[in-house]
Amino acid sequence: LWEIDPAKHRPGLVVHGAGWPLSEHGATGGSFLYHLDDRQVVVGLIADLNYANPYLSPFEEFQRFKRQSEIRKYLDGGKRLCYGARAITKGGFNSLPKQSFPGGLLLGCDAGTLNFAKIKGIHTAMKSGMLAAETVAAALQAGDQGRSDLVGYAAAFRESWLYSELHQARNFGPALHKFGTFLGGAFNWIQHNLCGGRMFFTLKDRSSDHGQLAPASRFQPIEYERPDGKLTFDRLSSVFMSNTAHEEEQPVHLQLLDSSKAIAINYREYASPEQRYCPAGVYEIVEEEAGPRLQINASNCLHCKTCDIKDPTQNIRWVAPEGGGGPNYPNM
Repeated sequence: LWEIDPAKHRPGLVVHGAGWPLSEHGATGGSFLYHLDDRQVVVGLIADLNYANPYLSPFEEFQRFKRQSEIRKYLDGGKRLCYGARAITKGGFNSLPKQSFPGGLLLGCDAGTLNFAKIKGIHTAMKSGMLAAETVAAALQAGDQGRSDLVGYAAAFRESWLYSELHQARNFGPALHKFGTFLGGAFNWIQHNLCGGRMFFTLKDRSSDHGQLAPASRFQPIEYERPDGKLTFDRLSSVFMSNTAHEEEQPVHLQLLDSSKAIAINYREYASPEQRYCPAGVYEIVEEEAGPRLQINASNCLHCKTCDIKDPTQNIRWVAPEGGGGPNYPNM
């Protein structure tokens, strides 16, 4: 979140991008810059977590993105107000789980109702909540005492515009992953502008994100430019801008299922990618006389859940910290 020069501010302006800079390292993703009120803009980079290069750092790629001329022209001379990060549930229609279970419903962004083609999810989350309220009201009127599986929600969802919107956007992400930025972008343009999203087939991602990470021996380390403190910044000063706080002397909420894997596999085979995919500097390799050791700086955690998804050995279990700690974002 930035405050920029009033002469550069254009309330309501939306800038979307795709591909660069992630494409230079074989990764996919998109970007955005939104002009808000009060001279503020929100700028961000979305990195798909199916990338293969363990040396890639989404945070550093974001710093590179801000140097792009179309983005830089708005940010130059401005002031950084806040920083944050989170993993986006953007699998969309193809990744939706069964949304009802005995005693509850799984709704909104937790279920994955984001329309990633538009990078919009508030309206879809609200609609899923409205459908849930109608389903619960109907069950209560029918004498339901609770704890039942409200399967009526699935029917209401299927008959709503929410289903239609997500179904029409179902191929957007998989097309970019399968065909790349340019061919995938061309496919999506044809799909949405000429066919209205009504393709007779469905593209799907059939592999897990963590399973796409390749051994470090196949790549060269990426040398990123040092931050200038004006347009680009380091991770720790950025975490400070997120107003993150946790209660002291509590159990670490980032748990290793098998601590030996951190060095035996992650360090030796993948060059400890957790040092780079974490946007907050939580994971750090400390070199000691006895050998390298993984240090977890849990107090830095932004609760983005990336480590829970991208760890190549699925060795990190993210649990809720005590005391409701975490980031405290203003106006984000």
